[in-house]
Amino acid sequence: MDSEPLGIVFGLASALSWGAGDFSGGVAAKRSPVYGVVIVSQFIGLLLLGSLAVLLSEPIPLPADLLWGAAAGIAGGLGLVALYRGLATGRMGVVAPVSAVVSAAVPVLWGAFLEGLPTPSQLLGFGVALVAVWLVSRTGDGMGIQVRDLGLPFLVGLGFGLFLIAIDRVSDTAILWPLAAARIAAIAMLLPVVARTHLGGMPVARQLPLIALAGSLDSSGNAFYALAAQMGRLDVAAVLSSLFPAGTVLLARFILREPVSRLQWLGVAAALVAVVLIAS
Repeated sequence: MDSEPLGIVFGLASALSWGAGDFSGGVAAKRSPVYGVVIVSQFIGLLLLGSLAVLLSEPIPLPADLLWGAAAGIAGGLGLVALYRGLATGRMGVVAPVSAVVSAAVPVLWGAFLEGLPTPSQLLGFGVALVAVWLVSRTGDGMGIQVRDLGLPFLVGLGFGLFLIAIDRVSDTAILWPLAAARIAAIAMLLPVVARTHLGGMPVARQLPLIALAGSLDSSGNAFYALAAQMGRLDVAAVLSSLFPAGTVLLARFILREPVSRLQWLGVAAALVAVVLIAS
């Protein structure tokens, strides 16, 4: 069976999982300390990945695979720190779209370097997808973007993009253990930041089920992305998984009744067009 279609399916599954996970974590973060939500969800994701690795009897991978997983976790952890720093000091309407586009563009450029250019229709799909991510992530603050506003969003996107590249470097027989190593490294990155800035604090007990759901969905998204990258092209997997903001926006619209702007609806439509182009 051709693995390319499966890679596309897993890439979309990654986007859906990450989108739902971000929605769940975002709702929890409105009622609990943000860093507390992130760290607890990371711990829950670690427990889930480790338990699945044991239950499924996944072999202990080579040290190189664990190191690649840890490198991915460090990059992702740095991206998270920069993200929350950017959200605290900047505007969501700048941080979200810029970081999302950069995080998708970095593995696209790396994939083109390693695997050559994709087909023309896929290249067009990549362009449409990047536009879709930008539109869906816009919050409509109506203010212009200054050059000085781009530093932290670029670091966020670079960190997340390097995560996607690093996790693709693990061997085809290793998925869960390297992802668990990534979680350990990310937690190790976040704990000193929380301790130094006093931005942590345990979430309230009634939010723990929602945080557990967020951690489980995030871990599932990581696993689906790793499978997508292994079964197909890195750039295809990265671009498809980067469409996750569309799921977050739609869940917020239909569950929380949050308004969706015309630009965001246009972004959702563009995401659907991008999927068709990439899969063609």
